[in-house]
Amino acid sequence: MGLFSGQLANVVEWEEWRDDMVFWKWSNREIKKGSKLIIKPGQDAIFLYNGKIEGIFKDDGEYDIESQIIPFLSSLKGFKFGFNSGMRAEVLFVNTKEFLIKWGTKTPINIPAPNMPGGLPIRANGTFMVKVNDYVALIDKIAGVKQQYCVEDIKLRITSVIDQLLMKWITKEGKDMFNLQANAFDIANGIRDDLDMQVMKDGLAITGFQIMSFNYPSEIQNMINKNAAQSMVGDIGRYQQVSMTDAMSSGNLKGGSVAGDMAGMMMGMQMAGQMVNQVGQSIKSVQPQNTDASIPNFCPNCGQKTTGSNFCPNCGQKLI
Repeated sequence: MGLFSGQLANVVEWEEWRDDMVFWKWSNREIKKGSKLIIKPGQDAIFLYNGKIEGIFKDDGEYDIESQIIPFLSSLKGFKFGFNSGMRAEVLFVNTKEFLIKWGTKTPINIPAPNMPGGLPIRANGTFMVKVNDYVALIDKIAGVKQQYCVEDIKLRITSVIDQLLMKWITKEGKDMFNLQANAFDIANGIRDDLDMQVMKDGLAITGFQIMSFNYPSEIQNMINKNAAQSMVGDIGRYQQVSMTDAMSSGNLKGGSVAGDMAGMMMGMQMAGQMVNQVGQSIKSVQPQNTDASIPNFCPNCGQKTTGSNFCPNCGQKLI
């Protein structure tokens, strides 16, 4: 048994598989005669020899390296396993899925705004999607010097520049500082394009970028809410009426509160008065005008007393 101990077959596979891992490198070991390559679903296997790509295998399954892999390697097609020696090569396993990563600003970003010398402090959060796009660039920039690469590594890189990109695209083309959510789609698309250009040289691609929400300081948000409510109801008077009506319907102005009962009664009287005025105006608008003042009391032709009609009841003389 000792004579053939060096000939024991080994298995080349992603041993430390984690769902959040972008790639993992099988290295510093000798591939023996009879070794197997195992590729799991969602993985690609890249054979490296002296730092160069020898072959890329994308179909999942179990393969005999000597008979099914080596014949397809660029410069190792004629490699023959020796009795006591194997092949020293590296195998880079790449996760082919698209990663969904959450992001958020760590501190408020001060966006330049009119009448606010220090800027408008806002926070933002959302998600972005990334995947490996170019194996040659990935190996040249990252995998050549790293044993593994995780989602957290990508997140750290993206969040380090996201504040500057938010500042750039929020201030571009004079966006409404107090209604950024309405422009979230355009801002997100601009940031996605910029991020994609930055990670492209590393073999990665940003396939999506979303802004879920912009968050203002509480006092600014309260001001925005009040302005929106006032513009929705039209004027201050109607805003107060709507506010009181909401309070009554929610029960905040009734039950054990004299002030609440008085407010409710006053509100009811005010609404009733407005309804009476509206009805009076409607009646007045449809009521025919009184023209009796222009009709004489006696007919100018025969002296007969008139009855309010446009013609004399005695002689038929037209009175107006």
